[in-house]
Amino acid sequence: MDAREMKVEAAKAALAYVEDGMRLGIGTGSTAEEFVRLLAEKVHGGLKVEGVPTSERTARLCLELGVPLKSLDELPELDLTVDGADEVDADLTLIKGGGGALLREKIVAAASSRMIVIADESKLVGVLGAFPLPIEVNPFGEAATRIAIERAAAKLGLSGELKLRKSGGDIFMTDGGHHIFDASFGRIPDAEALSAELNSIPGVVEHGLFIHMASLAIIAGKAGARTLQAKT
Repeated sequence: MDAREMKVEAAKAALAYVEDGMRLGIGTGSTAEEFVRLLAEKVHGGLKVEGVPTSERTARLCLELGVPLKSLDELPELDLTVDGADEVDADLTLIKGGGGALLREKIVAAASSRMIVIADESKLVGVLGAFPLPIEVNPFGEAATRIAIERAAAKLGLSGELKLRKSGGDIFMTDGGHHIFDASFGRIPDAEALSAELNSIPGVVEHGLFIHMASLAIIAGKAGARTLQAKT
């Protein structure tokens, strides 16, 4: 299987957990989009679901394919969220936000009874951090926030470039009107400690470490899809 086929395989396996009448959180990214396409086929076949998209990009695809949508205010409690990840470790701690939707993704995941992560095997890692950690920040006081992030990282022995994300020649803007620093730490041996440090910085809106949120990960490889359970 090539990379796209693996994403489709993971999305197909996740679809088996979707039941009629569910309120679904629908993720963002290339693997999540494969899930949306498969979900749309089931909807056209009679499956009744209501979805809450985690980004404007996902909302557009759902509307185009005929997946019924509601806002999170209309459906503040969800049964299941299916989303991708940029990295997944053995504890199902994630790095997310490569697509820039980490804030909405985390809000939707937190409103869900269960979160299933779908990914191809290249996203499964021993230690998080090879993928740059997205850190969503308020544009106000951005220079001060950058310094605070660098100091917080240094306390934990982490270093690396903090790169302000660009889109074309412009600064990337999230759906919420924020900017993103991509932090190239290389290795993050203690995700919980880093999460706590980042959460203490006023200018940080959210970060891409998803800890104790995913209950299941479906990882697709050349031999097919396998399931990883969160440790209890």
